[in-house]
Amino acid sequence: MRNIFTSLTLLFLFSVLSVTAAHAADRYFPYVLAAQEAAQVADKVDGVKQALTGSGFEIVGEYSPYAGAHILVVTNAALQKAAGASDFGGYGAGVRVALTQINDQVQTAYANPLYMQHIYRMKGELSGVAAALEKTLGKQQDFGMEKGMTAKKLGKYHYMMAMPYFDDQIELVAGVDHQSTLGMVERGLAASKGVNKVYRIDIPGKEESVFGVAIVEGKGADQTVMAATDTGELRHTPHLPYELLVSGDKVYILHGKFRIAQSFPDLGMGTFMKISGAPNAIEETIKEAIQ
Repeated sequence: MRNIFTSLTLLFLFSVLSVTAAHAADRYFPYVLAAQEAAQVADKVDGVKQALTGSGFEIVGEYSPYAGAHILVVTNAALQKAAGASDFGGYGAGVRVALTQINDQVQTAYANPLYMQHIYRMKGELSGVAAALEKTLGKQQDFGMEKGMTAKKLGKYHYMMAMPYFDDQIELVAGVDHQSTLGMVERGLAASKGVNKVYRIDIPGKEESVFGVAIVEGKGADQTVMAATDTGELRHTPHLPYELLVSGDKVYILHGKFRIAQSFPDLGMGTFMKISGAPNAIEETIKEAIQ
């Protein structure tokens, strides 16, 4: 009996350690490829939108940054709850879903909510959102980097030494109060020729709103950045659009060297040098638009 008890105890401990080790070794990738099939983007957009809304997601914005690409941004109560529980959680309040034309094939892909959860240091659990997207759109594979990153590494991610972290955000402007700052941003984006508003999500119970913006002019323009960086077999189109965050009376953006790198973590320095002017250009273009 004692031998049986000892064996059961050892088996239990081994199982616990195995589960713990497996959990600790989980690696996350920036994107999920939902489907790839012979089609045209224009013929697929409505079906994807209907599937998302039918699964409880709200489509808060959409745009085509360049020919052959169409991006939807969705949110739901779980995303907004997690955003509200986290410092600067608004960056993770929406999920970017993209359809990209590659020859006669359409790739449907989306930003991985679990990657977002950890790289944006969100306190809420987004596994339910990830499961809902997989059930709704499908999942063929994770992609966006070769090996993925653990939650620990994502939480302190930066591209390399002396490059910015998540909390090295750039404060663009400060207003009088939250509502007046929101008004300033809305008016600026409506009048701007270099930056277009794609969406806005207001975080419940918190003076925080996130805007998605398309950069259409300058060295940081969406098409310019993606033409240099997004050249692989599986396209990183859900990198777009960029975000600006109104938190309290201040307007922030993620540092461009962080925001671009977290979407292209395996990108070589040579390629980054091709868009070396993009981070400053994005900052200056958005700042000019909203002031």
